[in-house]
Amino acid sequence: MIRLLIVDDHTLMREGLKQLFALVEGIYVVADATNGAQALECLRKGGIDLVLLDLSMPGMSGEALIKRIRIHYPQLRILVLSMHNEPQVAKRAIKAGANGFACKDSSSDALLEAIRKVAAGGRYLEPVIAEKMAFEAAGVDITPHHEILSDRELQVLRLLAKGKSINAIADELHISNKTVSTHKARMMDKMGFTNNTDLVRYAITNGLA
Repeated sequence: MIRLLIVDDHTLMREGLKQLFALVEGIYVVADATNGAQALECLRKGGIDLVLLDLSMPGMSGEALIKRIRIHYPQLRILVLSMHNEPQVAKRAIKAGANGFACKDSSSDALLEAIRKVAAGGRYLEPVIAEKMAFEAAGVDITPHHEILSDRELQVLRLLAKGKSINAIADELHISNKTVSTHKARMMDKMGFTNNTDLVRYAITNGLA
């Protein structure tokens, strides 16, 4: 029996996953959480074999949560389930301590395969991401500029690209307006942006919007 903790701030995603796993023998959802703090509280209660989590959440980011889990529960298995299929996102998650990376547009069979493989002690990488990494290894430079951003700066970039205001981003991430503005300024400086139009254009081109 694989005992799961689902961590995702989207209710429909959590409920859909629970319905899927309810039909699968050998996988049981112990609990679900909408953010990092709730996830850590669930883990303190014990009885969990694998954490299935999204990276983009309010408050504590997915990467920060992975690092916290690795410190306090080094043997716990972690599989990221993300809407993003970019190699740099997967690299960040794996570097933080994730055991696998799957995409939300994968088939249910592929997701179940990933869960079973990671729970059994293996590693899993979404095939489309593995393919992109192979091209990188072959010397084809497809590394986008936003890989130089910090986790929080990348979150701010994505939200700005979706048309959200500084105030809305601050509310969603549970941080101050000043902090959001600081992240935005650093992000724009690192990437050479001079205005929001350049930012949005880049985000759309690179699938971040």
